[in-house]
Amino acid sequence: MESKLFSITKRDGQKVRFSLDKIMNAIIKAFESVNEPVDLTVLSKVLAHLDIHEDIKVEEIQNQVEESLMKEGFYHVAKSFMLYRQRHTEDRETMEKLNFLVDYCQAENAATGSKYDANANVEHKNIATLIGELPKASFIRLNRRLLTDRIKKMYGKELSTKYIDLLNKHFIYKNDETSLANYCASITMYPWLIGGTASIGGNSTAPTNLKSFCGGFANMVFMVSSMLSGACATPEFLMYMNYFIGLEYGKDYWQNADKVVDLSLKNRTIDKVITDCFEQIVYTLNQPTGARNYQAVFWNVAYYDKYYFQSLFGEFYFPDGSQPDWNGLSWLQKRFMKWFNKERTKAVLTFPVETMALLTKDGDCMDKEWGDFTAEMYAEGHSFFTYMSDNADSLSSCCRLRNEIQDNGFSYTLGAGGVSTGSKSVLTINLNRCIQYAVNNKMVYTEFLSEIIDLCHKVQIAYNENLKELQKSGMLPLFDAGYINISRQYLTIGVNGLVEAAEFLGIKISDNPEYLRYVQTVLGLIEKYNKQYRTKDLLFNCEMIPAENVGVKHSKWDREDGYFVPRDCYNSYFYIVEDDSLNIIDKFKMHGAPYIEHLTGGSALHMNLEEHLTTQQYRNLLKVAAKEGCNYFTFNIPNTICNECGTIDKRYIKECPHCHSRNVDYMTRIIGYLKRVSNFSEPRQEEAKRRFYYETEPKELIET
Repeated sequence: MESKLFSITKRDGQKVRFSLDKIMNAIIKAFESVNEPVDLTVLSKVLAHLDIHEDIKVEEIQNQVEESLMKEGFYHVAKSFMLYRQRHTEDRETMEKLNFLVDYCQAENAATGSKYDANANVEHKNIATLIGELPKASFIRLNRRLLTDRIKKMYGKELSTKYIDLLNKHFIYKNDETSLANYCASITMYPWLIGGTASIGGNSTAPTNLKSFCGGFANMVFMVSSMLSGACATPEFLMYMNYFIGLEYGKDYWQNADKVVDLSLKNRTIDKVITDCFEQIVYTLNQPTGARNYQAVFWNVAYYDKYYFQSLFGEFYFPDGSQPDWNGLSWLQKRFMKWFNKERTKAVLTFPVETMALLTKDGDCMDKEWGDFTAEMYAEGHSFFTYMSDNADSLSSCCRLRNEIQDNGFSYTLGAGGVSTGSKSVLTINLNRCIQYAVNNKMVYTEFLSEIIDLCHKVQIAYNENLKELQKSGMLPLFDAGYINISRQYLTIGVNGLVEAAEFLGIKISDNPEYLRYVQTVLGLIEKYNKQYRTKDLLFNCEMIPAENVGVKHSKWDREDGYFVPRDCYNSYFYIVEDDSLNIIDKFKMHGAPYIEHLTGGSALHMNLEEHLTTQQYRNLLKVAAKEGCNYFTFNIPNTICNECGTIDKRYIKECPHCHSRNVDYMTRIIGYLKRVSNFSEPRQEEAKRRFYYETEPKELIET
């Protein structure tokens, strides 16, 4: 081997000058360990087989040494070298974990302490959360090996190598590599309704009354969530609950909610029985669970207006042959929202994430009653998402995720209405890095992006094959039992850094033709490949990922590698989050139909307000959303939490109204769900400080 000046890449990604002496010393020690004589002639023979080149990885050099020793017949020496290498690897990994343990214990909170997939939903830092963090690096290595082996079989070693290279160089990001489970799902509860949890390994029977429904539902959600890495949406939850209340107290129970039905000393009314059920379910599911790294399950529910409900569930039949009662459900939905809104003044309740589904026509809600109620709930300080569509061919079931539902897609084999859809896997493209790299290297960025997008689709197909193998092995009971339909789960291409890339290109971030053309070009390119690779059993969509954690990482990685980075966190919007020049109407337009046309997996407009608007103002904004085609949005007004007395106030204030302490924290959305800002990671806390909150100016825009 000719001795030249090379840079080699260490395991941590650091580049250092190549040292021939280190290799020679390692080989000499291997010979000495087995009492095998060694001289310069022997060393020269071994070294002659090595092919050292610029940016070669340490592991590759070690592999070459092992192969060279065996080629020269020094098998015992090669074995010793391998054993030493393995011991050294184990020692290094142990030290890394020890160092992580110390750093984690000293971190401000669990999100800041986490090295991989930091999550503000982990409220407390304790031994349980530490145990959940320690194996994450091993899971990443395992997941990469499983996926790259499959890619090699399907597409060859070259594509597999390119995938790892793009991951390591942060052009793409594989979401939830720390988990073996698939991503998230909007489930149908029908299998549980008729058979309990036996089909997914549980021992609870099918619910027969309101009490067994409440207890069984919580158990079922815990079990389902333990087999997902993301959210579990239950869009049929209140419809089923209404059914069991009707069995207990008659279909017209809602007209007699004040009737006393509990003859015990408590003398509970129907309404009190129902709200007690709410309390049991919500507080149970907001408890941390070991299967989720000591965090509460990510649970989602949906509300529907009359027309949306009829479109989705008009042909639904319960096992006894009856159909859902809209009048009862309408009352129950409103009751739950009212109760949950009030309950959030008593405790920090993150879940469920709620989505209001409204059908639109001619620039307004079709169901005026539910449009009015939605505005009323916003005015009362409730925090939820609104999903508006001119047809029910899609459903938003998560804090971001939107899925197409062809032919409503809700028919279950037994005639029930199932919503068994979701996302199997998310692979995210760092648009800021990709576009800058292409431009800096004199390439047409759309051509470079095409290569990246094409690779992402092949990787997702390979992932899907691994998922099918797991199913064949009986490892995915949710699919086998019918809670989720694998052929209606999406393979998601995520995007991050869209705005930052536009800034690099010198495009003004506002509602203007140049910016719109750029957005449609980039997202349209992804949709082109989504359609190209789509089959009957392979569905693809594109979402603007929440980027709770990776938005910070992309910014950090890109800045370290010398790319243009305008902020410390790449956000998930079509506008600059700290821009105070855009008004409310502008932001609705920038999340309107022309911008989201190709974003089939969804995006969310987060309208940050410093104070609550009136019912009429919110109602006017619903009309704006319908007119502009902005289909998914929420309003964020930070809630104040007193650290002294525990008072929760739905206003954004500097002093506790109860004890007058100024030791207060705030609860707002990190992205999709509500949490104390103090639970955010340090970079996300800094990002939260930079968010722009409207005061009074925008009210004038929405008075009429």
